[in-house]
Amino acid sequence: MEVLLYTILTLCALGVLSAVILYFVAQKFRVEEDPRIDEVEKMLPGANCGGCGFAGCRGMADALVKQDDISSLFCPVGGGDCMKAVAAYLGKAAAEKQPEVATVRCGGTCEKRPRTNDFDGAKSCAVASSLYVGETGCAFGCLGFGDCVVACAFDAIHINPATGLPEVDPDKCTACGACVKACPKMIIELRKKWPKNRAVYVSCVSKDKGAVVMKACKAGCIGCGKCVKVCAFDAITVENNLAYIDPLKCKLCRKCVNECPTGAIRLVGMDPLPKAPKAAPAPAAPAAPKAETAPAAEKPAAAAPKAEAAPDANKES
Repeated sequence: MEVLLYTILTLCALGVLSAVILYFVAQKFRVEEDPRIDEVEKMLPGANCGGCGFAGCRGMADALVKQDDISSLFCPVGGGDCMKAVAAYLGKAAAEKQPEVATVRCGGTCEKRPRTNDFDGAKSCAVASSLYVGETGCAFGCLGFGDCVVACAFDAIHINPATGLPEVDPDKCTACGACVKACPKMIIELRKKWPKNRAVYVSCVSKDKGAVVMKACKAGCIGCGKCVKVCAFDAITVENNLAYIDPLKCKLCRKCVNECPTGAIRLVGMDPLPKAPKAAPAPAAPAAPKAETAPAAEKPAAAAPKAEAAPDANKES
């Protein structure tokens, strides 16, 4: 009994001694933290999505407090209003940034891009992309296994079973960029968010030549350049057989939509421009009346047969 009692007392003494030592060590090596970090963290949305470039909102708050210039920092979930509130609290200037939305740049639906084989491996875009080009003839198109859906923390993207392509809900999308990072084919892009969710963009990322594209997908860009010729704002460029519309230059005039022969330029939230009727062929100019030809000169009448010479009157018969 005494042995047990001594053991308990010894353990209690060691525990108290350890606690005292840990207390003094903590005081000695204590790191003072700016109390503003807690306040800034409360102002952030708390999504911990990583869209700001940090592991979570705590890391973002720490950077906002410690950096003098916060113009390069932006919380896509909180948006401009959140950043203005944080900047006002810290007495710093926040950079203005236009709202963005995730955009799927692939129009290769099941109808336009028929399957040529079946993938029996793990249903993951990352796995399939590392093994082969995909189930269709296009090596650049969407694989359709939904890695972007899994990565989205805001339920803003889903695979449409009818088309086999992911679709983004612009009202839920926060432009955190998680789906962009998750897509191994790099067909998802953060683009300018227009009012009323309007958009004009090239829904193709294939860099193959036109003939190859048309064999693999009927909705692909063939790099013909017709859209470039009709754009009055220098917003469209063609590089590596692929057209690209700069969202910062585009004015949504929609002229390029009518010019695209394959329908690779997608129009969202607006009606297309009415196609100009084909000009009727100009009526042929009436033929000039033929000048009346002068009647052919009458042929001289055949010479009358010479009258027989009259008998010589002096000549007696």
